[in-house]
Amino acid sequence: MFLIQNDAPPQTVAYVDLVRYMGKWYEIARYTKWFEKDMTHVTAEYIYDRNQPYVTVINSGIKHGKKKTAKGKAFVVEGSNNAKLLVQFFWPFKGDYWIIDLDQDYQWAIVSDRNRSTLWILSRTAQMDEALYYRLLKSLEAKGFHLDKLERTSQD
Repeated sequence: MFLIQNDAPPQTVAYVDLVRYMGKWYEIARYTKWFEKDMTHVTAEYIYDRNQPYVTVINSGIKHGKKKTAKGKAFVVEGSNNAKLLVQFFWPFKGDYWIIDLDQDYQWAIVSDRNRSTLWILSRTAQMDEALYYRLLKSLEAKGFHLDKLERTSQD
């Protein structure tokens, strides 16, 4: 398989309706980072309160048989039409959360960062149709992402 080397920041979607994006998402696949090593049943829940200047983020998963939860805040990057956020779990550190692909019905999303060092495929359901999953992989490959680093997340 030929991989395109692409060091340019990925393009985000044109616009994200934050209200429609809120709710529970299941992690289907990821570039595994230290904080997710050995985690299964990973979910992310986003809660938007118009009275707060951020979105509440609650990430959960199972690690070695025990439920782990991390709560953070996501701040919309001005001028990004809600497609770029900065997520903070530990003050003062913030990480990119760029929505680079999004289903028109908000049933799946793909998230990365400016350096392409993170990647998550998210779904509203714990299982994703295999044909859709492989279409998303082809799209990611065409955008220069390294699929050999992508790992499926167990939701069984």
